[in-house]
Amino acid sequence: MNTDLRSRRPALRASLDEVSNPDINFYFDPVCPFAWMTSKWVRSVMRQRDYVVQWRFISLRLINADVDYDAQFPPEYEAGHTAGLRLLRVAAATRAGFGPSAVGRLYEAYGAHIFDTPPEAVNETDLRERRGTRSFLEPILTEAGLPTSLADALEDTSFDAVIRSETDEALSLTGKDVGTPIIHFQPPTGVAFFGPVISRLPNEDDAVRLWDHVVGLASFPGFAELKRSLREQPQLAAFGVTEGAVGVQEDWHGGSRRLKK
Repeated sequence: MNTDLRSRRPALRASLDEVSNPDINFYFDPVCPFAWMTSKWVRSVMRQRDYVVQWRFISLRLINADVDYDAQFPPEYEAGHTAGLRLLRVAAATRAGFGPSAVGRLYEAYGAHIFDTPPEAVNETDLRERRGTRSFLEPILTEAGLPTSLADALEDTSFDAVIRSETDEALSLTGKDVGTPIIHFQPPTGVAFFGPVISRLPNEDDAVRLWDHVVGLASFPGFAELKRSLREQPQLAAFGVTEGAVGVQEDWHGGSRRLKK
């Protein structure tokens, strides 16, 4: 047997399983910090459990399409959510041209630049708007091993149909009063849930322990919700919280956040 083919078999199997038989469908919006933190935890579980993850789309901008942003959100949120939709168009174009595994690489590069890099000293709204631009995106595409021509998709609304379809798919699994991420374990019949919302990245042992607890709780028939609105700012450089530090506790209520006094 060709030894090169043998060595490539796990990668080939994973590539096929991402389409036909993933262990996890992970629905993400690239501008959601808690989705990014949860994705880092899921990647740790993925490595340890040999799970295959398909990275799918959910758009905060489409979820809030009928919402009055001025009344419901801080002023920078609309710019951020719009940038997220633009980046998801590029992710959809990436999947169409280069397959599901390329979406995982792209999302990893998105998160590294958006959340694991200290923020620029500019207006928050301007910072979030910039994330939906070619100048921001093209170096990320190069880092992910993808052609910069994919940046054309930022403006291509034809991809909104698949993003909306997967957003609706995600919400059909959990109900509509949720955010990102949504995780579907052992699709199509397995358990699905929003979150979990975590502000700290667990170590490898705690990562699988937390996974088992979350899946066990969500799998209990009739279980609906376990929630608190008090959250720490996540351990992400974009929030000025270094690894090992504890972020300021905030009260996230109704889609916005307030510092806990």
